[in-house]
Parts: sequence; C-alpha cells; structure tokens
Amino acid sequence: MRPLVSSVGMLLALTVVGTLGLRVIEHAPWLDCLFMAVISLTTVGYGEIVPLSPAGRWFVMAYLFAGLGVFTYAATRIGQWIISAEMREFWEGRRMEKNLGQLHDHYIICGLGRMGSTIANYLHDRSQPFVVIDRDAERLHSLCDQRGWLYVIGDATNDDVLRHAGIERAHALTTVLSTDADNIYVVLTARMLKSALPIIARASDDKAVQKMQHAGATRVVSPFSTGAVKMARFMLHPSIEDFLEVTDETGIDLELADLQLHEHSRYIGKRLSETDLREKGVMILGVRRADGQRLIPPPGDAELRAGDCLFVFGSTVAVNEMINAADV
Repeated sequence: MRPLVSSVGMLLALTVVGTLGLRVIEHAPWLDCLFMAVISLTTVGYGEIVPLSPAGRWFVMAYLFAGLGVFTYAATRIGQWIISAEMREFWEGRRMEKNLGQLHDHYIICGLGRMGSTIANYLHDRSQPFVVIDRDAERLHSLCDQRGWLYVIGDATNDDVLRHAGIERAHALTTVLSTDADNIYVVLTARMLKSALPIIARASDDKAVQKMQHAGATRVVSPFSTGAVKMARFMLHPSIEDFLEVTDETGIDLELADLQLHEHSRYIGKRLSETDLREKGVMILGVRRADGQRLIPPPGDAELRAGDCLFVFGSTVAVNEMINAADV
C-alpha cells in the first residue's frame, strides 16, 4: 500500500506544479492549465490548449523532461502493485481451496458475529480444525486472514456453500446466525446433507428452541436462558464456578470433555483402575455405555467397552492430547 500511496502522491504533486507553472507564466484559466498539465504529463499531446509564450515553452519542456521519468516510474509501481495484489488474491484462494479440501473431522461455524467469533477463538486456542461461513466478505477477510482461519464466503443456508465447507466430512456444526429463521433453515439443510451430524444451534426464545429441535438440531442454546442459569449458579455455588474457570500458575485452563472409545482403542477390556488416565492428568467423572447405562461416579473395577463415552476432567493440554490421540 505504501508504494501505491507514494506513486499517486508524486503524480498529484507533478500535476499541481504543472498547473501552477502555466497559470503563473501564461495567466490562463485554471481548468485550461490543469488540462494542459495532465496531457503533457501523460504524453497524450492534443496540442497547445493554452497558447504558449517562449517562457511557457521552456517551462513545458523542462516539465516534460522531469515529469516523464516520474510518470513512467509511478505508473510502473502502480501496475506492479495491482498485479501483485491480484496474484496474492489468486494464490490465497488456491491455498484456501486446497486446505478446505483436506479438512476432515472439522467443525463448521455458521456466522461470524460475536458468538461466532468467540466459538472460533475457543477452537483456535485448542488447535481444533474449523471453517467459518459468513456472507460478509470484508468481515471474514479482516478477522480470518490475520489469524489463519479457513472460511467460505456465502450463505450458510445454501446447500452448495455447506458442501464447499466440507459438511460431509465434518465432525459437528454450529449455527449462530443473526435470526432464528436463518438458524432453523441451516439446521434443516445440514440435517438433510448429513443425517448423523451433531448440530448445535442458537435460539433467542423458547419457541425457537422447540422449532429447532423439531428441525433436527442436536442441541439448542438460548444465550439468555444459559446466562441466567449461570448467574444463578454464581449465587448458589460461587466456589464451584470459580473452580471450573480456574487457571493455574502455568496458564493452563481446566477442561471438561467427553471421549468416545472406538473398537480399536487400547483401553478396551481394561478396568478403570488399570488405565494410565490418571497419570496423564485426566480424571474420569462418569461413563455412558453404548446402551445408555450411566456410571456416575464409575467404580474402579468398571470394565471399558467399545462405544463407551468417558466424561473426563483435567487440564486443557491433557484433555486435548486425549481427544487427538489415535488410540482412544
């Protein structure tokens, strides 16, 4: 941007000098002097719009010698900047498409408002793959480019846009668009494209919650209700809330998450007391069997089975390592 500004500044300065010089020497109208300066600087040369005296001719010759080199230099710099900007945009688009095509088990965020930005920051801090969908291209460029976030410019209610974001390969989707109608439509569209996809939607009131649940949302969050419940918890159990939000001296947050045990997990067939989860800094708060049975709290002799869901609590680093581990 700086070369562009300096080049344009030089051209404007030369135009002003030429206009003032012709005005002072020939006393011609300002518009004629400006026109004469411009056609001389650009070497168009329609003829002497302003009749030139000998002094005026000497001035124009000096003006041409000085201005031609500066004009050529400035025009070249501007052209290079335009071409390089287009090339940067082209290669950035190619890189974005390549990375989008490689995404797998990622998260899709529909809407980059205040809630969408918070969700994106949360996933980014935990090194989780995600892609953002929004119609505001300027907002996407300003927020995502500098952070290295992947994004798709478009309407999240459109089937092709969701496919472009890799919904068939996605791990989960959340929609936090500005209106309940848009969020409901995204839920319907996403559910049609991938029936088993976990979908978390935002709703503004209880009626919208029910509609989104009927539309196929796995979970529906009402910021007002959730915020009210949290405020009530602060009143009733302030120490517990402080504990859940605590950050230790090393700056590592505590995390509560669920881990699904696949059939090839090395923990299958082991009792909880025989695993190394505690040594890894992870505490097992509960186990949900594939048939729906819940063990809360789980006994130490509980045998882990394929399809079990473990509710774990520990540092963010330890929990993320467990989530990303191939043997869980």
